[in-house]
Amino acid sequence: MEKADRDREDEGARTGTPEGQDQLVEEVVRHEWDQFQEVNNEGGPANCQGNWPVFHQMRRSQFLVWPLDLLSSYADDLDQADRSGRNLLTEKYGRMMESTAPEDYRRNITPYLPRLGLERQARQEAIIDREVAWAKDFKGRYPRLGRQMRVLRTSQDTGSATSFETYLRGELGTYSARTLDLYESMVRRMADQGRNLTEETILATVRQSGFDDLEQAEAAQSTD
Repeated sequence: MEKADRDREDEGARTGTPEGQDQLVEEVVRHEWDQFQEVNNEGGPANCQGNWPVFHQMRRSQFLVWPLDLLSSYADDLDQADRSGRNLLTEKYGRMMESTAPEDYRRNITPYLPRLGLERQARQEAIIDREVAWAKDFKGRYPRLGRQMRVLRTSQDTGSATSFETYLRGELGTYSARTLDLYESMVRRMADQGRNLTEETILATVRQSGFDDLEQAEAAQSTD
């Protein structure tokens, strides 16, 4: 067994992720990466488009937390996008430009994006509000780890920095109706159970870096 495979198997054991689901996580991350390589960036490929290890860790952490039905639905979204000539990563980053580069967005991006109805937008904003609150709570309890996160609000966006809120809005806008339904259900269920999606996602991240828990990872961060 290759070391990378052993590492993934160990991570699956730590998170309680079933082997089949862990394999699907890997397939989804790789599919996203393949689409990410096709995203056109002004001035040439962005540095992050050549950084597979970081992309893999960040996206894997997100998907490890998702239930299998949601993960499977999103995998179907990526497959369907390929069949119809769409690129969900291009659309995600395009939607973010509504805040980070509004003139370019109105002129060059809007005509090529699927339109989202008012009801869909309202549902997405409710999810975003819940998740921003979770992220703010996490930053308050783990300030050192929190410093490595994105800024929270769209009002803090710049041409070179995208907030957590804007990034999430871009991503939710790429989901099919079925995937959004399942994602919304996950968020509602976690809120009812007193869980925090940001906390669970970052826990998955730090475990991939060799830490046992968030407290250990927090203590290892620089205080500068």
